[in-house]
Amino acid sequence: MRMIKNGYLYQVTFMASVFPVNCYLVEEEDGLTLIDAALGFCTKGILKAAETIGRPITKIVLTHAHEDHVGALDSLKMILSEVPVYISISDHRLMNDDRSLDPHEEQTPIKGGVPKKLKTRANVLVKEGDFVGSLTAIAAPGHTPGSMAFLDLRSKALVAGDAFQTRGGMAVAGDMKPLFPFPSFGTWSKKTALASAKKLVSYGPQLLAVGHGEMVENPVKRMEMAIGNLERKLR
Repeated sequence: MRMIKNGYLYQVTFMASVFPVNCYLVEEEDGLTLIDAALGFCTKGILKAAETIGRPITKIVLTHAHEDHVGALDSLKMILSEVPVYISISDHRLMNDDRSLDPHEEQTPIKGGVPKKLKTRANVLVKEGDFVGSLTAIAAPGHTPGSMAFLDLRSKALVAGDAFQTRGGMAVAGDMKPLFPFPSFGTWSKKTALASAKKLVSYGPQLLAVGHGEMVENPVKRMEMAIGNLERKLR
């Protein structure tokens, strides 16, 4: 487990040199907000990171329901039983193995796995514009129909889940990078992901934090280049 601090945000990374899986701890006045729950074996590492910071985890927020973002959720909730769990309405359906799509959505199969034995369900459903402490929720569908990003209004740090990756090169969800192709394999709609990427860059983030790869400071130009790369491929 590796932890890197940038402002109010701590990146907690597992398997950093092989298959990096990130989750994040956000400092708030009342404690820490955990964004994503990594893989099943990551529970002790997440709790150790919070212990090292010296603050309790008071909220668990999920960018989406894929197994590398919810893997430790059940075991965390066994210890943090009173801590609320947040997810979007659409990915709450995915958590319940409902892979149906709304009429306005691209009618292609949802990809990626949700742990079949996952017992925990979110008890707070978030939508665009909702606040979770200092974070504002931004709908960022594409990787999954209900993917969310979270912008810290204090620092303009954007935790984007798998809407972007930085491992293997900066890329929008669905744009396959040979050195790390896995996020593209799990992406539901490249067209929708591209629209969400344009939306996210419009917020002018000062820091980009993603599910797979290093954090990037002053990321806008690199995000715009990644958007251009996928646009050209989809023409």
